[in-house]
Amino acid sequence: MKYCSVFALLFMFLSSCFAVESPESAAKPISHEIWDGLLKKHVSSAGFVDYGGFKDDQAKLSAYLKLVSENAPAKDWSTNEKLAYWINAYNAFTVQLILDNAKSNIKSIKDIGSSIKIPFVNTPWDVKFIKIGGEEMDLNNIEHGIIRKQFNEPRIHFALVCAAKSCPPLRNEAFVASRLSAQLDDQGKKFINDSYKNEVSANSMNISKLFNWYGGDFKKSDTILNWINRYANTKAKPSAKVSYKDYNWSLNGKL
Repeated sequence: MKYCSVFALLFMFLSSCFAVESPESAAKPISHEIWDGLLKKHVSSAGFVDYGGFKDDQAKLSAYLKLVSENAPAKDWSTNEKLAYWINAYNAFTVQLILDNAKSNIKSIKDIGSSIKIPFVNTPWDVKFIKIGGEEMDLNNIEHGIIRKQFNEPRIHFALVCAAKSCPPLRNEAFVASRLSAQLDDQGKKFINDSYKNEVSANSMNISKLFNWYGGDFKKSDTILNWINRYANTKAKPSAKVSYKDYNWSLNGKL
């Protein structure tokens, strides 16, 4: 009973950390054309990010973030319109967070802020530098308080990018409602078949820790094995041994 109480308190604490009122507006779905152009210009097909190029185009990035900030999803937006909005917002604000700290010559997103990190308190994902629909929020609020809470879509873990080499690649085009499912599937293929991030053979799977950290999200609809085999060029057997790769938090590009 004591352990149940501890876990209950921990769950309540984490829930309060991520809790945020999902902002709404009366806006029409926004165009992600500016973000799309920046991604095509400054991100390679493999997901390598030229942060210096983004810095040179700061005015355009700021214009897109302003568009996002002032046009929160409305109730009548479709599910895909809302999800594309939030994925693009998360990735664009992550790029901005790196640019805001570029003068410190950071090597990893984890270099941002205090050298002593307290989870859900003062990590880079807890920096309240985002304002959408009048709500101040951080990256954790977007990912955990909105996207994971409101959308039953485990493929978002192939699309949300934390500026690290072991993350899925930053897609070099914006996510759009009309092609969202196909884009998420393509992200899954790119991520799982990148041997740096996932190694899959018939008898073994040395896979990303994302499948461990967010295993619950994937398992709501299928097994991890089936999720891997859905996209892997080489299919793993049910008896395949599973291990997890070390996560490389080094920047996924150059400043």
